Amino acid sequence: MASTKDTVVLEALPRSRHFGKGKKNDSDDIELQSVTSKDDENTEEGVFHETEVKRALKARHISMIALGGTIGTGLFIVIGLPLRIAGPVGSLLAYIFMGTVVYSITQSLGEMATFIPVTSSVTVFSKRFLSPALGVANGYMYWFNWAITYAVELSVVGQIIQYWTKAVPLSGWILIFWSLTTLVNFFPVRYYGEIEFWVASVKVLAIVGYLFYAFIMVCGGGNEGPIGFRYWRNPGPWGTGMISGNLPEARFLGWVSALIKAAFTYQGTELVGISAGESKNPRKTVPRAINKVFFRILFFYILSLFFIGLLVPYDHPSLPDLDDGDTDVNSSPFVISIGNAGTKILPDIFNAVIVLTVVSAANSNVYVGSRVFYSLALAGNAPKFMASVTRHGVPYYGVLLTSLMGLMSFLVVNNNAKVAFNWLVNISTLAGLCAWFFISLSHIRFMQCLKQRGISRDDLPFKAKFMPFAAYYALFFVTFIIFIQGYTAFSPSFDVTSFFTSYISLMLLAVVFSISQIYYKCRFLWKLEDIDIDSDRREIDAVVWEESEPKNIWDKFWLAVA
Repeated sequence: MASTKDTVVLEALPRSRHFGKGKKNDSDDIELQSVTSKDDENTEEGVFHETEVKRALKARHISMIALGGTIGTGLFIVIGLPLRIAGPVGSLLAYIFMGTVVYSITQSLGEMATFIPVTSSVTVFSKRFLSPALGVANGYMYWFNWAITYAVELSVVGQIIQYWTKAVPLSGWILIFWSLTTLVNFFPVRYYGEIEFWVASVKVLAIVGYLFYAFIMVCGGGNEGPIGFRYWRNPGPWGTGMISGNLPEARFLGWVSALIKAAFTYQGTELVGISAGESKNPRKTVPRAINKVFFRILFFYILSLFFIGLLVPYDHPSLPDLDDGDTDVNSSPFVISIGNAGTKILPDIFNAVIVLTVVSAANSNVYVGSRVFYSLALAGNAPKFMASVTRHGVPYYGVLLTSLMGLMSFLVVNNNAKVAFNWLVNISTLAGLCAWFFISLSHIRFMQCLKQRGISRDDLPFKAKFMPFAAYYALFFVTFIIFIQGYTAFSPSFDVTSFFTSYISLMLLAVVFSISQIYYKCRFLWKLEDIDIDSDRREIDAVVWEESEPKNIWDKFWLAVA
């Protein structure tokens, strides 16, 4: 005779409002899934309620969404700026060092997101483990970060296409790609995940292809003959640096600037945590995706930068300049290296890849922004109607609002409006760093809470490595970068405009936090005993996810690589 604990029943929660017509029956409210009891092999009918978005993303989808959001203009164009100011060795060391910080952050997020797999976990955890006011402040700033990043990507893709033709004005290309990315994000998440998977796969294959090509060119396959470490000797391994007339000091400041750029270009590695609430079997898919995504991103950035440093001298006139913020495709070190090698047609092919890359990144930006704002509404920190979803689980108001922010990309069409647009870019990029800060701080509090309740981290679905040291390590260096990133405002003389451009994000964060603190009248930090680690977790604990084994070589291949 089976005991009562042999039966698994998940409590149905209130459903979010659905958009569109549907059958008025129980299947509209509740999705029944086969749930295997933990005590025996019998299968019971468990009620697993899809209150929000749909759990339709597989591990390969999650991996590619994160790759799509991270590998964009940061890799293909902006990476040339650290090369110019810090040189091939300085920029390489900056990206490796920043990679260790990002690894710590992704490990922290992975441990929390597998234990409590919710949509927009980056912002949810700051509210749950820190305080409501900090959670709201982080949530709005993080949403703004990705909404403005979306506008940046749209402006860049139009400029890249003008490499071939200027028959269509820049505003026309912006409107075309804005419409395309908005439409894709209204698709059910399983279709969105599939589209993003294949688009990002092309991007990954292109980078791998470039690495093979670069290796051949370094060994003498181009019209320059064997290059080897020629440019490491002349003009040298270190760039000209920044500001100071003293060369060692200038080079150190140049390395610090490269470190800051590396931090900005690594942003997006945390996107795996955003999609945890829409992943199938999150206890397995999220850790798998987090580990694979980080090492792939590190692999792509470090190896690409290594070969670019061999093929392009840091004083090449086409590299982007710190002062003009050039985002023209001709400033891409990838395109420069291919052009130097004298390979015909390939620059056009790679430009097409860059277009696809930027569109993929823009696609991910809308996805992330919509889920972040949706989670704010679901928690009561935004108008309730913003929590509405379609019958396929798409938060359409969040998609629409984030998409509308992308129209700010039209500011780049008007030269007089570019200053305002650059201000918005600076606000958004620093907001991304603040999100990293809150991830590390939330994880520290999470670990303290587990210890206070006598829960061993060894019993967690995923145990982060090198903890708690890694969390404090990331917290320290992210804080350092947040405050040091505006050092150019103080040297050689204080510049008010530069100061506000660099630090206005912190001011806005403080304003939103203060308003939230007054509204909630809460403590600055929760007491450990008041932290909620049960909501959104027990439902997942009660489910044993059934995974089908790979049926053919193709399935086995994707299981291994994606």
